[in-house]
Order: sequence, then C-alpha cells, then structure tokens
Amino acid sequence: MAKGHILVLPFPAQGHVTPFMELSHRLVDHGFEVTFVNTEVHHSLVLGALQPAGGAAALGGGIHLASIPDGLYNDDDRKDLSKVTDACSRHMPGHLEALVTEMEAAGRPKVKWLVGDVVMSPCFEVARKLGIRVAAFWAASAACLAIMLNAPKLVEKGLVNDKGCVVRDETFQLAPGMPAFATSQMPWMDGTGTPVGQPAMFELVTRFMKLSSLAEVVVCNSFDEAEVGTFRLYPDILPIGPLFADREFKKPVGHFLPEDERCIKWLDAQPDRSVVYVAFGSMAIFDPRQFEELAQGLELTGRPFLWVVRPDFTPGLSQAWLAEFRQRVAGTGIIVSWCSQQQVLAHRAVACFVSHCGWNSTMEGVRNGVPFLCWPYFCDQFLDRAYITNVWRTGMAVSPDADGIVTKEELRSKVEQVLGDGEIKDRARIFMDASRRCIRGSGSSCKNFDKFVNLHLLSE
Repeated sequence: MAKGHILVLPFPAQGHVTPFMELSHRLVDHGFEVTFVNTEVHHSLVLGALQPAGGAAALGGGIHLASIPDGLYNDDDRKDLSKVTDACSRHMPGHLEALVTEMEAAGRPKVKWLVGDVVMSPCFEVARKLGIRVAAFWAASAACLAIMLNAPKLVEKGLVNDKGCVVRDETFQLAPGMPAFATSQMPWMDGTGTPVGQPAMFELVTRFMKLSSLAEVVVCNSFDEAEVGTFRLYPDILPIGPLFADREFKKPVGHFLPEDERCIKWLDAQPDRSVVYVAFGSMAIFDPRQFEELAQGLELTGRPFLWVVRPDFTPGLSQAWLAEFRQRVAGTGIIVSWCSQQQVLAHRAVACFVSHCGWNSTMEGVRNGVPFLCWPYFCDQFLDRAYITNVWRTGMAVSPDADGIVTKEELRSKVEQVLGDGEIKDRARIFMDASRRCIRGSGSSCKNFDKFVNLHLLSE
C-alpha cells in the first residue's frame, strides 16, 4: 500500500522536468504514489519520447502522468520565457485546482502533498487552499536561489533596478565561499545585462521570498561540498543531490525528444578518456556562423567527438553544409539529436564535456568526474560556470572574440588545455568522490532526503 499520494509539478522546461522525474522515482522507491503534472504540450512530447520503450508504462507503476493547459496558444513560442512565465503564473493555478478535483472525483487517493517547482510558486496558494501541504523543489544551484531571494535587496542597493536591469556593472559576491560574478550576468539575465522573460520573470523572482514561505521545506539538487558558502547562508535549504533516477540510468527521466541509442554503442568502440562530448541542453540556439565555427573546431581537435544537435538548434543552417560536414567527420565524430546524457557522462570513453553549464548537466558531469569546457548561454548558466572555473576548478571557459563568436581555433585550443591539465582532472575526481559520498549510506544528501521523506510521512 502506498504511503501517500504526492502531486509533482515542475516548471515546463526540460531542465526542470528531468530532476523532478528523478525525484519522483526516488519517492516511488520510498513507497509513495506520484502524479507527475506536465503542461499538455510537454505531456505529449514526453509520451512520444517514451513510445520506443513502451509508453508511460516504462516509468513504472508508481508514477502517473497528468497534464494541464499552460494558457498559451498552439502557435506561441514556448521558448519565450516571458510568455511561459506569465501564462504559468496566471492560468496554471486554476487548472491545477481543477485537476485535483477531477482526480479525487475519479476515485484517486487524496493528494497529501504538492512537491512544486519554486518557479511554479503561484500554485502553492491553491494547494494550501485545498488542504494540500507544500514542499518546494529548486532545480538549479542553491546559489542561484539565494541570489533570487536577495533580488529585492539588490534593487535596494542600486545594483539592479526594479525591472531587473543592471544599474551598476560590477562584480559582487553574496557571501564568502559563493562565486563572485558580474551584475550583468544575474541568473535572470541573458548574459548581456538584459533580463530574459521581461517583465514576468523578474516580477516572479521578487515574489519568491513571499511565495516560497508557503512551503514547509525547500530542497534542491545539490550537495553540501558543492556549495558550502550558500548552505551556510541558507541552512534551511536542504541539498538532496546529485539526483539520478537509478544507478543503471535505465529509468526514463521525462525527455522531450527520443534518445538516439547509437551513441552508446559508438562510445563502446572508443578508447578510454578519448571522446569530447558536446551538448548545450534544450534551450540554447546557435546562429549558422557559430555552428560552423563549433563544427570546424571539433574537427580541428582531431579527437573523437559526440555532439548533440537538436532539430531546432540552428535555424537557417545550410543542410547541404551539414551533410558535407557529417560525411567529412564520419570516421571521427557522431552527431545525434538527443541522447541519454547520464549514460554518456558515465561512460569510460568520455574525456571532457563541452557544456552550456545548465545545472543538471553540471551535476551529472561532477558526479562522473568529467572535466568541463564551459560555454554558457543564459540565466543561471553563467553562475554555474563561475562554480566550475573559479570555485571547484574542474574546468575552463571559452572566450568569445570581439564579435561574440567562439572561433574554431579557440575551441581547439581550450579543448587541448582542459584535456592536458592534470590539476583539473584531479579536482574533477575529488568532486566526483565527494558527490558520491553524499548520496551513499549515511551521506549528507541521503540524510536530507530522509528528512524530506519523513516530513511527508507525518501527514499520514
């Protein structure tokens, strides 16, 4: 008999759905029943990606998939964070309330808890109104949440204005042990000092303190040694990571695109620590010029590479050019549209990770001791780069030229520097060992997860 029914609600983006699905598998392992709520669009994508594995049944019996409308039109751009955030805040609380009512009318067990994304905190008030207890889960670094919780103070200090735009372009550090970084690279910005998702995103950020107070606990996908300064500043934020669905990486984690399984067989044929793995997550967009420089840079390294290129990664790219490139590097590199990144990073053949530094990717790389070459795109990725390059020292960063382009020569040079740096490799191994200690036995993340689970059991 299940210990209780938990509603799980991520923000509608791949980088949020993945850790929420990993957390859901852990909750099921502890005897809970989970209803995982995606928006209708992403629910369809997840089901489509699951088809080769047998559909929703591949998730196991404890996770039920459900969907609610996101409040957007069919042709709206769901990479427009302003539209998505605004729609989530205004429309999804009402749809969530209707879903809970429908489930209970259909005879499903009463929902005892909502495990909700902090970014979906407008839904917390609905949960409390329905008598559902709330736990908040933060999918990015704890440092990112700390900065967002301090957004009103940053406005008061005159670092940013009430729209989230830079007022004083300078470097600041929230607390000792946390990364120092530029005000032009706040977690709600695109890296140029311009807030993404204006005005909805920053308005939501400034309400985090109030809305997160509706939650009885806040957990995050991190670990003690990774963010010592942040957890000293915010001891009530409980790190329960690095999260993963299962040790064999076989359980689905809610991917929006089908995985290309050829890449694992290809990796099996490569020498140990030889492959450059390149992936930029689900949101990054490259223009054709930058795409070609990246492609030629990988070719210049002369090393085997595995490159994830989503179908929407580079609008306007010449398909003839891409076909010719694929043919030219066929003996060295492989390009796939999506993959099981956790399986890839755990593979013995991977030598380094050219990454956008999304937090899931960062934790997956750390957990497997893989050195990074950082190439952030927007939002919290610049903060994650600061951790990798300045705090942990487990990688380096690319440097764009005066036109903002990372040249093929820059990529080749930095790949060689990362692969040739013994200290980076040693530090990567140290952090791998630290992360794995946290998620084993009496490790700190295990203890925090037990606290989290026991809080849920108090409602039974």
